[in-house]
Amino acid sequence: MPVARSPLHGRTAVVTGAARGLGEAMARELCLRGARVALLGREERTLAQVRDSLQGVSACWEADVTDERRMARVADEIRARFGPPSVVIANAGVAEGGPFAEADLAVWRRVVEVNLIGSAVTARTFLADLLDTRGYFLQVASLASIGAAPMMSAYCASKAGVESFAHALQAEVAHQRVGVGIAYINWTDTDMVRDADAHAVLRELRGHMPRPARKVYPVPYVAGRLVTAVERRRPSVYLPRWLRYAQLVRAAMPPVVTRLSRRELPRLAADEPFTATGLLGAGGRADQAAGVDTPPG
Repeated sequence: MPVARSPLHGRTAVVTGAARGLGEAMARELCLRGARVALLGREERTLAQVRDSLQGVSACWEADVTDERRMARVADEIRARFGPPSVVIANAGVAEGGPFAEADLAVWRRVVEVNLIGSAVTARTFLADLLDTRGYFLQVASLASIGAAPMMSAYCASKAGVESFAHALQAEVAHQRVGVGIAYINWTDTDMVRDADAHAVLRELRGHMPRPARKVYPVPYVAGRLVTAVERRRPSVYLPRWLRYAQLVRAAMPPVVTRLSRRELPRLAADEPFTATGLLGAGGRADQAAGVDTPPG
């Protein structure tokens, strides 16, 4: 029997945060399904290595998703090369951990800017194209969008923000036949999660989650599920599937987390003092090394 051609075949797809991890894996999966893929990220050399490894049509652009002017120039170049995008995946994200009272506010602000403002800039940059193509925008969110965790205040605030932003955009453009989806993902085996596990307090906090909630999922599996959600223009996708049921009990989650933290944080602090982690993962370190200017805190 002939294999059915993917609905993504011949379409132009944009993926932010494509230099590694989930972004790279989604770009790879999109190429395998016949899309022309524009890879965006902070690290030009790493992006070029990803581009050269893909089986399909792709090109890469160095861009900071919070830089509106640069994103506009990149969008023009993508249109000239591949035509207007009909798929945009807002995947770029960074994280930091540690006590809020000791956080470097420039780093804290950067997490919110990349994860929330960067997603909004990405959507705004390509929205006219999505309107023309009746395309689809996928916002990568997190379990942190549903239930906040101690020591991850910037990440949780930004992911709750992107969930709300995506819901608002979803309602705003539905009548124009533009699809907006939200990807709720749990722990995925990226360098950012591995870096978090290198810090005792973050590793211990994950270890105190229920067994299904602390499982780490392979990147290719998550990427494949997300790209399938793009094909089907899903309004939401949950990885793992049981995460959907967290929506039903999200009002009960903060007191449970607070009760657990009241018991466990003093014990963890006695073993090892809490310190700020800085930006986590190779992508976070590259972002910091780029010397992004941030207003004084």
